[in-house]
Amino acid sequence: MLVGGRSSRMGLDKALLPFRGSTLAAWIAREVATAAGEVTLVGNEALQSREFEAIPDLFPHEGPLGGILTALHHTSSEWILVVACDMPFAHGSFLKRLIGAAVESGADVLLPCGPSGLPEPLCAVYNRTALPVIQARFAAGTRKVTAALEGLKVVTLEVAEVALFQNLNTPEDWAAHAGE
Repeated sequence: MLVGGRSSRMGLDKALLPFRGSTLAAWIAREVATAAGEVTLVGNEALQSREFEAIPDLFPHEGPLGGILTALHHTSSEWILVVACDMPFAHGSFLKRLIGAAVESGADVLLPCGPSGLPEPLCAVYNRTALPVIQARFAAGTRKVTAALEGLKVVTLEVAEVALFQNLNTPEDWAAHAGE
């Protein structure tokens, strides 16, 4: 699953920005497909393409947690790989490693962490078993993804290459990294 979104700092939908001959969402979706075999984009109708299925966010304007919930509600798979639409350096082999580690772990959620120890919930693997807990926290007003995971079995995977999580959130980020 690929979660799209608008950037208040960029003033537009980052997923639709041109990137390496395509759009940012399509570029990342191809990497997700390499790892997971199939891709569903969560966001608005502008994400529809011939190449990838797109579904509307069930909780628009509720942040990334709403997109994760939409993905969990939509899937019949036991595991889903969630990657934000603004992480173009999360390549297929890394994402495949995340999926393998998640399945091996038996956890509800696998969160990669950089050397700082900070988890990256928008490039992570979620088991469908997490849905009721996340849904209940969301219904109670929680919008921070890591806070919604409290009470679940969460396993972290240390990742040395923090550049894999580089987001493109500002015009400056875009200018610095879009051509890489």
